[in-house]
Amino acid sequence: MTISKTARGMALAAATGVAALSTSANAAGHGIDLTDETVRFIIPFSESGGSAKWANFYAPLLSEALPGNPTVVVEYMPGAGSTRGANWFQEQDAEDHNGTLIFGSSGSTQFPYLLDDPRVRYEYSDWNVVLASGTGGVAYLPPDLASQMDGLDVTALQDTDFIYGSQGATRLDLVPLLAWEMLGMSVEPVFGIEGRGDGRLMFERGEANIDYQTSSAYLSSVTPLVEAGQAVPMMTWGALDEDGNIVRDPTFPDIPSFKEVCEATPACETSGPAWEAWKAFMIAGFPAQKMVFLPKGASNDEIVTYTQAFNDVIARDDFAELSAARLGVYPQMTGDRAQATLASGTNVDPAAKEFVVNWLEESYGVSLN
Repeated sequence: MTISKTARGMALAAATGVAALSTSANAAGHGIDLTDETVRFIIPFSESGGSAKWANFYAPLLSEALPGNPTVVVEYMPGAGSTRGANWFQEQDAEDHNGTLIFGSSGSTQFPYLLDDPRVRYEYSDWNVVLASGTGGVAYLPPDLASQMDGLDVTALQDTDFIYGSQGATRLDLVPLLAWEMLGMSVEPVFGIEGRGDGRLMFERGEANIDYQTSSAYLSSVTPLVEAGQAVPMMTWGALDEDGNIVRDPTFPDIPSFKEVCEATPACETSGPAWEAWKAFMIAGFPAQKMVFLPKGASNDEIVTYTQAFNDVIARDDFAELSAARLGVYPQMTGDRAQATLASGTNVDPAAKEFVVNWLEESYGVSLN
């Protein structure tokens, strides 16, 4: 997919805004030197998904920006929908790593935390956020099924039996699963995949007939399928405008949002408990989806070093163009904005949480009580 000039302009504006909001922490510490060091960038997913692509985009840029130009190596620690890696990171102490360990969280790490999943043994307030990246998501279909839609109305697909490769209903996948249910579609998830890239591979092999990918993975791995006539975008989850309304995703302005598809489909409503719950978790999972953390106990100098390094990356003359093509058009945030994003990604309205907890038990037999 070609990124429009408007999208590139928005990316530049977002990058400029982040650079201008450089955290005051830089003035409060002296930083650390990482000469001859190797920084481990832990990703709690497989190497085929959006988080892997996001981390591999940042790793070489971060290596150039950190003092001493250390080697930044992306390591994958998949399992239990990312809670295995997050639980491992919780056990790490910054004193044992001297600034050489960072962790990449995703919405699929945040949702089990939000829902009090009993497998969660990690606490976000113990970690130190140094970057927050917003993103989006795109659902897509095989061409033969996409052709059955009446404009944006998916009523003709309500009798189709869909198979979807899922990391788990309490992960970020709850956003598409709830959306498809609201549309009246019958989507059977096959749980247990280790990353969204594995779901895409199921789609490519014909083992699944519906899928979604976060923006970075869609741009790099699904766009070629669309161009080859093997997939057709169905909808994005949308983005938020300044008033908190769902609007089209700026990275994919030609693809309708779920809100538009819902409005066009009689079975779906953009009001009421289901809509409010879906919107709350979409906001928690996508505008605040990917974050980089230093482990508990990180020193101020370590936080300063990584915050400044990410600010320097974002301030690069070529960053807007590079990020638009690889990540999409979304804000990249440090300092106070990253802290605010962390707060929005790890808190959700109690009514929305209650709805989702009940929905998970009724639809998938998942009990979190």
